[in-house]
This record gives sequence, structure tokens and C-alpha cells, in this order.
Amino acid sequence: MKKVLIFGNSGSGKSTFAKKLRHSDGLTHLDLDSLAWQDTVPPERKPLIESEQELLKFIQSNEGWVIEGGYVDLLEMAAPDANEIIFLNLSVDDCIANAKNRPWESHKYDSKQAQDANLDMLIRWIADYYERQDAFSIQKHRDFYEAFLGDKRMLTELT
Repeated sequence: MKKVLIFGNSGSGKSTFAKKLRHSDGLTHLDLDSLAWQDTVPPERKPLIESEQELLKFIQSNEGWVIEGGYVDLLEMAAPDANEIIFLNLSVDDCIANAKNRPWESHKYDSKQAQDANLDMLIRWIADYYERQDAFSIQKHRDFYEAFLGDKRMLTELT
């Protein structure tokens, strides 16, 4: 059974790609955003140990899965159980265009208006992909991709 990790910049199409795999291959889908953040205003990351516990519970509870997100710290925890990774390495311009055209993510926002209120912040975040040094940076994504020993694909455009 497939166990796939999908990662890349915000707006790269991770959720859309994961949903396609969920439907085509009968996989259970996990968006890492759902276990990475506390329900606070402003949002804060959960302690890593809490996210790890939820992630490992998901992995152990599902035979086939697709996990997606930009969090290399969490992806590294799931990597020993994955048999494939997919790096969506789209251009910043493509990611920004995708973010502007993103449908309402009801599992993350109370309304489309609330989602759109964060669009300027999201565009700045996407644009900083090559400058950041954190777990969401291009460098950390490249390092994770290179270190993975199983099947892997890097896509620079989506059709």
C-alpha cells in the first residue's frame, strides 16, 4: 500500500495533489496543518512532541496514506514509514498565483473572507521561500529530498 509524503512551498498544490492521490489510490489524507498548530489567536505551533504523537497515531491507524505539508521537522518523523515522497518545487510566481486562486479551505478558515484576509501575509511567506532558513525553506526541502532513500519525484509544474 502506498505511503506518500508531499511537500513544497505554500501554494505549490500539496493539498490538491494529495486529494487526487486520496481518490485515485484510496489513501487516507492528512494535512500537517491540522496537527501542527494550537487553536490560539494568533496561532502558535504546538509543542513538537504533541504533533509527533498525533502524526504517529495517524500512521499506525492507516494502512495506506498521503501526508502533505511543508514542515520538514514533521516530515522527517513520518519518513521512516513512507515509501514515496513528492517534492512540489514550483516557482514562487506559480505558488503565488495558486494562492490567489485558492478555493476556500473550510477546514482551516471560518469563511472565504477570513481566508482572503490572510492573503497578503501568505504571499509574503511564499515569496520568502528562498530566504528562510527554517523547516519550511527551500534548503530544508532540498535536503529532505536528497536524504530520502525510497522512491522520490520532484515536480516543477503541475498539469
